[in-house]
Amino acid sequence: MTSKIVKLSRNTENAPKDSASTQSVAFSHYNNISAQLPIDPATGLIVTGGIKEQTKQCLDNIKAIVESIGHMMDDVVKVNVFVKNIADVDAVNDVYSSFFNSYLPTRTTVAVAALPINDALVQIDAVISNGEGTPSQEPCDLIKLVRNTDNAPQSAVSTQTVAFSHYNNVSAQLPIDPKTGQIVSGGIKEQTGQCLQNIKAILESIDVPLDDIVKVNIFLKDLNDIEAVNEIYSTYFPDSAIARAVAYVPARSVVAASALPMDALVQIDAVVSHGDGTPPQEVEDRHGIVIKANNTDSAPISPYYTQTVAFSHYNHIAVQLPLDPKTGKVVAGDVKAQTKQCLDNIKAIVESIDHVMDDVVKVNVQLTDIADIDAVNDVYATYFQDELPARTTIGVESIPMSASVQIDAVVSNGEGTPPKL
Repeated sequence: MTSKIVKLSRNTENAPKDSASTQSVAFSHYNNISAQLPIDPATGLIVTGGIKEQTKQCLDNIKAIVESIGHMMDDVVKVNVFVKNIADVDAVNDVYSSFFNSYLPTRTTVAVAALPINDALVQIDAVISNGEGTPSQEPCDLIKLVRNTDNAPQSAVSTQTVAFSHYNNVSAQLPIDPKTGQIVSGGIKEQTGQCLQNIKAILESIDVPLDDIVKVNIFLKDLNDIEAVNEIYSTYFPDSAIARAVAYVPARSVVAASALPMDALVQIDAVVSHGDGTPPQEVEDRHGIVIKANNTDSAPISPYYTQTVAFSHYNHIAVQLPLDPKTGKVVAGDVKAQTKQCLDNIKAIVESIDHVMDDVVKVNVQLTDIADIDAVNDVYATYFQDELPARTTIGVESIPMSASVQIDAVVSNGEGTPPKL
């Protein structure tokens, strides 16, 4: 790892271990939890029963990891739920709510084509607040700001926005009109606009502009809709004269969903720089938010995202396709060749900002054939010399440019970005 980067990478015997990831990787004031399958750690097998039993086991595994590092479930700020069948969401929710006592984290729920184990019906990952910090970050109290506004849809299973330290996590927004509670009429353009309008309303309710977003995740039922999505997306980003002057757009990932809640065509979530912090974090003047956005010619460049966006002590890497940056085309070869290109692109981005791959704390992998996971792992392990990051792997029906794999990442950022007090 680079100097000053002090990651805490930890495993517990009370949850399933995986040779391709670490259960929990903490840096600064956040902790990233690898996706948990419904595996009984005592047997190494999927638990018997249906979706409720599997959901409980996923959450029991997360709880075991969280408690093994001296935390509790109410320290969770963000949860991602991946189901095989979107019709199972109500059953998931019945179990889910019992794991949180004082508040509900932000959440994204999506149906995917496949999970790493065939019999798994659900997989869940999480991000938790990490009050003890890691050097050189001082410990801090776990004071989260949990907020909803009537100007965006509210949910019984999630909070619209949860802030801790210098980040704010926004729950995935469906194209729901908050006045009617129904999906807006129209097609993909109207739905995309409503998702983004809901995010904008949430941010305005906490006095944060859209241009403070550092990462966006878009989940699409049909990847052929991406051009229509981009047309609307470009009207929201950049969102200010300052951002337009530097052509700032957030890092971004686009993921194919098998299905979305309420049969929506699109849903969008976001990670936001949060200058007001939470006590005892220093408050940054709104005009003193310093976001470092960077592109390198050594990796593919897109008009719709910035390759890497840093704020405070994290760096968010846009999803990387297996594109040769010189040709702009998918590399020839099998999934191993494509995996190598994705990771080469991430490595080029990471090194362009004077970091190394061992500074990565979380990786997300999407595969069009989940059976390729062993081949991916063969290549993946060669990119890390120290502890492996936390990781989430899902199977999807398609990936842009007919690729077999795409990968994004979150990187520890020890130098931080300067608050102008």
